[in-house]
Amino acid sequence: MTFKSLVAAACMGLMATAATAQDSSVKVGMITTLSGGGAGLGIDTRDGFMLAMKMAGDAAPDVVIEDDQRKPDIAVQLADKMIQSDKVDVLTGIVWSNLAMAVVPAATAQGKFYLSTNAAPSALAGKGCHPNYFSVSYQNDNLHEAAGAYVKNAGYTNPFILAPNYPAGQDSLTGFKRLYGGGLAGEIYTQLGQTDYAAEIAQIRASGADSVFFFLPGGMGISFLKQYAESGLDIPVVGPAFSFDQGILQAVGDAALGVINTSQWNKDIDNAANATFVEAFQAEYGRLPSLYAAQGYDTANLLLSALASADISDAEAFRAALKAADFDSVRGDFSFAANNHPVQDIYVREVIKEGDIFTNKIVGVALEDHSNVYVDECKM
Repeated sequence: MTFKSLVAAACMGLMATAATAQDSSVKVGMITTLSGGGAGLGIDTRDGFMLAMKMAGDAAPDVVIEDDQRKPDIAVQLADKMIQSDKVDVLTGIVWSNLAMAVVPAATAQGKFYLSTNAAPSALAGKGCHPNYFSVSYQNDNLHEAAGAYVKNAGYTNPFILAPNYPAGQDSLTGFKRLYGGGLAGEIYTQLGQTDYAAEIAQIRASGADSVFFFLPGGMGISFLKQYAESGLDIPVVGPAFSFDQGILQAVGDAALGVINTSQWNKDIDNAANATFVEAFQAEYGRLPSLYAAQGYDTANLLLSALASADISDAEAFRAALKAADFDSVRGDFSFAANNHPVQDIYVREVIKEGDIFTNKIVGVALEDHSNVYVDECKM
């Protein structure tokens, strides 16, 4: 039996909404977006996380999964239910930073651990840091900082930048400007969930910009890229992985070919853990994994590594086991900075086509062993 067949057999019957109870002494609550415009991001997060849990077999804890519908009030209600009724020990899964800001401080204040598969707002990296909060993805500014560094090094001098008006969008433009460091043709915030970008594209056209940087995750990015291509503008665009991720690329199509974007993960990172993950994910789900799936998978394996070496009832020991990050990351070298956010390489990728599938390939390294600027503000 081939490796792919073995993985497929091992993963057969993987549940989409809950894991079979294995270690009944530990319970994990996953709150993520499974419906509406951001559903693809949450589905990939869930699928990557649950793939690692299934592959862990009897070592996997019980997992309860709920849909936050991308609504902060729903996320808070679900977190309260999970903590008070389901008695979870660990929370995870939130995609959107405004939801994380509503849930994480309350969860950690109640003694729960929160492992972020995606959202990592600056407010929780600096003064709002907490010993029980670990971001396994990045710090929100990071991929945008890498894009700013790329734009600067590529010789662009007048970019137009835009992002949605919520915590991650604000962090994105802050991060871009930090390492770009030059003048701007324009800077605007769009509405979260916006789908019509005619006004913004008209502003870009009139601005004299020599490049465009945008952060528009999920359906927002699909809408913008399609409308941008239809507008006939030929100004080069650069963005973070969130705007050029696997699910988005299939919907955008040829309009994304050749676009440069930045990411801390890609399917062609050359290490054994990543090769296993990519092959196992394709065998189980019949599609290529995305950044969100990779982050979910890594978060699950970090959790499993900590559970293997420390009892979760001993908070200090379990916290130290998480901090050690003693697992094989799909990203290769991975460690935590003092504020529990990753230190990792961030890559430059280019959108390509492999057969009928749009995807990305790594073309360079934007930032090596990159941390975040908020470490010194964190006093834990």
